[in-house]
Amino acid sequence: SFQKALRMVDQSVAGFDGDHYVKEAQARGLLKAEDVDSDAEKRVLRHELQKATDVRVWAVARALQSGQMDLEEVHQHSKIDRWFLQKLTRIVSIEKELQQLQGISAASDVPGALLRKAKESGCSDKQIADALPLADVTELQVREARKRAGVVPVVKQIDTMAAEFPAKTNYLYMTYNGSTNDVTFEQQSSKPDDGNNDRVMVLGGGAYRIGSSVEFDYSAVSCIRALREKGKQTITVNYNPETVSTDYDESDRLYFEELSLERVLDIHDLEAPEGVVACVGGQIPNNLAVPLAANDVQLLGTPAEKIDNAEDRSKFSDLLDSIGVDQPEWSELSSVSEANAFAERVGFPVLVRPSYVLSGGGMCVVRDQAELDSYLGDGSAVVSSEFPVVISKFMEGCKEIDLDAVARDGEVLVHAVSEHIEQAGVHSGDASLVLPAPNVSERLSERIVEVGRKMAKALNISGPFNSQLIVENADDDEAASIKVIECNVRASRSLPFVSKTMGVDFVRLATGVMLNDTALATLPPGAQDRLSKGDYFGVKAPQFSFTRLLGADPLLGVEMASTGEVACFGPTVDEAFLKALMSTHIKLPRKTVLLSTGSQANKDTLLPYVRMLKAMGYDLFATPGTADHLEANDVEVSRAYFEIGGQGQHPKVRSLLASGDIDLVINIPSKDKADQKDENSNCFLVRRSAVDYSVPLITDLQVAQAFIRALHNTTEFTTQSYSQIIN
Repeated sequence: SFQKALRMVDQSVAGFDGDHYVKEAQARGLLKAEDVDSDAEKRVLRHELQKATDVRVWAVARALQSGQMDLEEVHQHSKIDRWFLQKLTRIVSIEKELQQLQGISAASDVPGALLRKAKESGCSDKQIADALPLADVTELQVREARKRAGVVPVVKQIDTMAAEFPAKTNYLYMTYNGSTNDVTFEQQSSKPDDGNNDRVMVLGGGAYRIGSSVEFDYSAVSCIRALREKGKQTITVNYNPETVSTDYDESDRLYFEELSLERVLDIHDLEAPEGVVACVGGQIPNNLAVPLAANDVQLLGTPAEKIDNAEDRSKFSDLLDSIGVDQPEWSELSSVSEANAFAERVGFPVLVRPSYVLSGGGMCVVRDQAELDSYLGDGSAVVSSEFPVVISKFMEGCKEIDLDAVARDGEVLVHAVSEHIEQAGVHSGDASLVLPAPNVSERLSERIVEVGRKMAKALNISGPFNSQLIVENADDDEAASIKVIECNVRASRSLPFVSKTMGVDFVRLATGVMLNDTALATLPPGAQDRLSKGDYFGVKAPQFSFTRLLGADPLLGVEMASTGEVACFGPTVDEAFLKALMSTHIKLPRKTVLLSTGSQANKDTLLPYVRMLKAMGYDLFATPGTADHLEANDVEVSRAYFEIGGQGQHPKVRSLLASGDIDLVINIPSKDKADQKDENSNCFLVRRSAVDYSVPLITDLQVAQAFIRALHNTTEFTTQSYSQIIN
């Protein structure tokens, strides 16, 4: 159970692995490469074992596996009970047995008894492959070896009756610590056209985390319900007890199991379903699509090779070129000199996506050569032929669009074009989404959908898909340049929002496509045009948890930070937007607003909106530079001073926030190089203080504009039931 849990939380680990700790310690600057296996590392380990952090379990693994500490020493530093540590030392001893095997040339030479012992201790096939003293052994080779040796898991029911009565439940799990299955399996053909196929496996979304949350469970549940409606027996694989998909009455059989290639294949061997749905649980199951298909698993929906064409950046780029669809210029580079040359050719800013990032991050916007030199030269990213870096032109000042759709055999059946309030550069999961898109003309919308149709055709999509697009010069229908950022051939995090806003269950429709069920895959009359009347708007707003992240800078960027989302409706964008923000626990300002608006361009852009605030009767405070600008433009404002560099000047921003004198903070970061020192000190303290004192904070220019405009234009809120709104 322990090793399963580790893999469930992080799919990149094979199990109880001390090497994972070394990577984390180096990423956090705690350990240098030359200090590994030295007294310096042992000092770091002692320190880590004494703190209950997210890496302590890996520190325990490292201490035991490297031999730097024994069980008793780990106990003394960590105070973890010896009983638990004894179980962990068993895992370590089994790995050592595997590592010390002599006279083997293939995975099939490993004794069956040792394979069984390893599996009974929770070791994954990949973990065993990594431990063997052989080069290039794969987890699939270990899988075949153990199956030939008769080392296969059995299925057990979770006892919901506390052993007082026989449990009759569909809650199942797999284990090697047993000899018989608790349930029976009717063998059936896994060929779709044999006429004896009534079981479908649905892969859920796994653990909730930033980037994968309840929005994917919505899609999984909608798919499961549509399957059962059509008489299919559903087999759900998911391990998150917080989800609806793991409720006892949602599916016919529920496996509380890992979403890994090994475990899905194990379940597939026993259940022999008609097919597997991997496109409704987010990126975790989507990543399994290609390897599952390579192991003769029938995927329902878009073919695996087409999914690979969308996921592989080079293949997808070539595909876009072949169908005449534009994309931001990019290149995959394997040396610092190549990266410098590319940036010089396309011009800054650029977006850097290292293949391997020690800090665990994924992307970074680089604005000049000095930043690029620093980023590629300080160890933040490894750049080599083994770990190439992807650099693309970063598009600023552009509108970002989400296109959600369902297609059948490459033909789009239904689509939704949503507009981001924020400009391109804010992760789509952190953006405020508006549907229908209020600033996208009918002609531009048609052009965007046509791009989607081309991609659907080229990828032969059968099921849901989502694409993020950038639009330059969006005010000119014909001159507007549409560039595709990516296309995800799966249900997106915005799919529940567009489904509810349009009153069309996109996933139910997609399930009909995957089943080749004409009735289920038929769009209700008038559904596609429902939003064209402009009777109502839906706004999806992100929810953040910066209050729980001590010291984090609450800024939005290319990496996702939100932990949830809400959606609200209204007859106007303004009303729907205010409702959505209020639903994320942002209180509308009663009296006082603090402004710190960054660059001169920001100050000029926000000036008419600041005048709106003044006209509505708000008292304004501003930091010195912003106050100078407002006073020069005849806007009455009170000054508030930074903590650093404002000695003897009062009131301080922090004290105003601490005393509750500020109802809203608008702090727009400057991108000007000359302002960065202030941004990293005083402006950070303003943002962080707002979070720490629970004062609503806006850090995006477009959101600030939309909020003030909505506050000015909305005099009352309408109240209607959901059925009244969409009908």
